[in-house]
Amino acid sequence: MKKDRTKIFTLGHSPDPDDAFMFYAMAENKIDLRGYRFEHRLEDIQTLNERARRGELHISAISIHAYAYVANKYALLPCGASMGDGYGPIVVSKRPVRRSLGEGGSTLNPQFSTSKADLLRSYVIAVPGEMTSAFLALQLFLGKFEYVVVPFDEIFDAVKSGRVDAGLIIHEGQLTYAQAGFEKIVDLGEWWKRETGLPLPLGGNVVRKDIPPAVRHDLSEIVRESIDYGLAHRNDAVRHSLAYARDMSTKLTGKFIGMYVNEFTRDYGETGRAAIRKFLAEAGHKRFINVPINLEFVE
Repeated sequence: MKKDRTKIFTLGHSPDPDDAFMFYAMAENKIDLRGYRFEHRLEDIQTLNERARRGELHISAISIHAYAYVANKYALLPCGASMGDGYGPIVVSKRPVRRSLGEGGSTLNPQFSTSKADLLRSYVIAVPGEMTSAFLALQLFLGKFEYVVVPFDEIFDAVKSGRVDAGLIIHEGQLTYAQAGFEKIVDLGEWWKRETGLPLPLGGNVVRKDIPPAVRHDLSEIVRESIDYGLAHRNDAVRHSLAYARDMSTKLTGKFIGMYVNEFTRDYGETGRAAIRKFLAEAGHKRFINVPINLEFVE
């Protein structure tokens, strides 16, 4: 049977520098798209997670947390991962953080809590969405805590105004929080690495399971080639990404892209796959995820 080369696929991703970098070659026709066409839908990650739960997009960026709830509809592409290897989402506050705070420990061990965790449990924390991996990581660190959902690009303002005591920061805020007048309380990627020895799995790309396997393989290869092209033509891809950098300089944009477009992005590998299994298994064990977890990768 001949593959459908006329199919137009919807492709959802965030309007952020790292995603723009990954999909630069596809958006600008820098690689062979094998006759397929792609409609890029740029939306924040919480919206993409919700759309994935409804199965609306053919291909989409998604939080690893959310994948547990859409595994019946989508398979994970083996490329396109966003992993924080010793760094990740951070919790910030405008309040001076007590210098006596330790470097944190693990609520994976129910017998052990930290002064940082104790402090944060007394706070109301702004989070960027209940389906984000950042939120799940904070749940694993703290257990139960009081929070409000705030769009990710409004969290600094929520903390500054006093509406909340602290904010869970994703995207470029991980690099700009200090110049914006905030102080870091904990880096969840650093904590996770110390606890597990693994990178913190934050985001990935998924493809709908109702697409024929041969076409899914094609789509996976196109995404991988787009990532490879960006890495091979880094300066051009970074310049393309500046339009989504939200007032970051070229240097800072390049640094942010380097954090989240790397060898794990080209392919999860065994380490990346182990990180996802550990992350979701811990969440299931702690009952922060209440559905069976069935990982499926496009091979």
